[in-house]
Amino acid sequence: MKARENWGSRLGFVMAAAGSAVGLGNIWRFPYTAGENGGGAFLIIYLGIIAIFGVSVLLAEIVLGRATQRNPVGAFGQLGGRIWRPAGLLGVITGFVILSFYVVVAGWTLAYLGLSLAGGLDSTDPDLLGAQFVALSGGIWAPLALAALFMALVGATVGGGITRGIERANRVLMPLLFLLLVGLAVYAMTLPGGGAGVAFLLQPDFSKISGATFTAALAQAFFSLSLGMGCMLTYGSYLRPHERLGVATGAIISLDVVAALLAGLAIMPVVFAFGVSPEAGPGLTFITLPAAFAAMPGGAIVGPAFFLLLSVAALTSAISILEPAISWLTDEHGWSRGRTVWVCASICLALGVPSSLSMGAAPGLQIAGMSFFNAMDFAATNVMMPVGALITAVFVGWFWGQGALEELSNTSGVAPIWARGWLLLLRFVAPPALVLILLQSTGLI
Repeated sequence: MKARENWGSRLGFVMAAAGSAVGLGNIWRFPYTAGENGGGAFLIIYLGIIAIFGVSVLLAEIVLGRATQRNPVGAFGQLGGRIWRPAGLLGVITGFVILSFYVVVAGWTLAYLGLSLAGGLDSTDPDLLGAQFVALSGGIWAPLALAALFMALVGATVGGGITRGIERANRVLMPLLFLLLVGLAVYAMTLPGGGAGVAFLLQPDFSKISGATFTAALAQAFFSLSLGMGCMLTYGSYLRPHERLGVATGAIISLDVVAALLAGLAIMPVVFAFGVSPEAGPGLTFITLPAAFAAMPGGAIVGPAFFLLLSVAALTSAISILEPAISWLTDEHGWSRGRTVWVCASICLALGVPSSLSMGAAPGLQIAGMSFFNAMDFAATNVMMPVGALITAVFVGWFWGQGALEELSNTSGVAPIWARGWLLLLRFVAPPALVLILLQSTGLI
């Protein structure tokens, strides 16, 4: 096996890992999920889950990757033998499932970026904008062409390798993403009536809390942090030995949470300033917000900036979702990176076809009564990612156990007391909570 490429610097790793975490999960899902679940009450639960699962499972994936210098399949196999290799393969498959619908949504963002730049969203009528979104998402060729364009951008970036492709792209895209987020949030909070949106996001309404709130918060955390699908494990495998993982993990989680909060502060003030329902669901992004942009001063600038932000966030995350499969095929099967990238990108795009068509052009494409798009979303977010994280927590906490503790405390600059606390979380807190919420999210309890 040829020498493994490494990140050029710790900052490069943090930017790439944060790019994986900061995606459509923060910008697209977080504001409307918070809106559907009581704003500040959801935020408190979300931050608690991030603190427990974010720190423990994210660090477990990174430690596992760095210790083995392998892809998810190889990492589990190296430490656990052949019986554990399917656990890593689950992460690779989960990435394909996620990209099957992720590329469709990313294609919509590219379409709306073009429409906003061309003035094609210059309407304050939500019904008209809704019909426009239905026409786009329910079409045949346009959404598929946009999905193909997006996958081409992802493939071109990943094909450049770790330092010249992924790291270089994230060093440019992540500062741009945060610059756009801060600018939009500052502008939104100055709008008349925007203060109500800030209060909605930050002030808790505990009457809205239910079992579904915890499920939504867990799903949001996993989708946002890219847990349970091998992304962070694979990125960790490109780290040099003795890298200070505690600092890097803290930086990644902090950037992810800040991005989610900034997204909420950029969107919720607009929602309240223009009388939009904070429970508008996914349509909030593609229907109601464009109407608000058209009505606000400077909307011709704010609208394109917002959809550029969405496109950048989608790109940085999709890059990381594709990388575990690339790493697996190049590590274990000796494929060249160039060949592997385009084969995997083509498979993801092919899976995106039924996801896209099920949104309107072929509504009969269903699984278990759900559209193919929604079925893939449900399978990945509610089942595969929690299962993958559960397996990782059990493997690292119980099977690898003492070896994981020594790896973290002896070579990563983490104080032994914190390392032992991390291991206790992996062993006794994360697994039962993940099982409980998995059963709830799948409707078994």
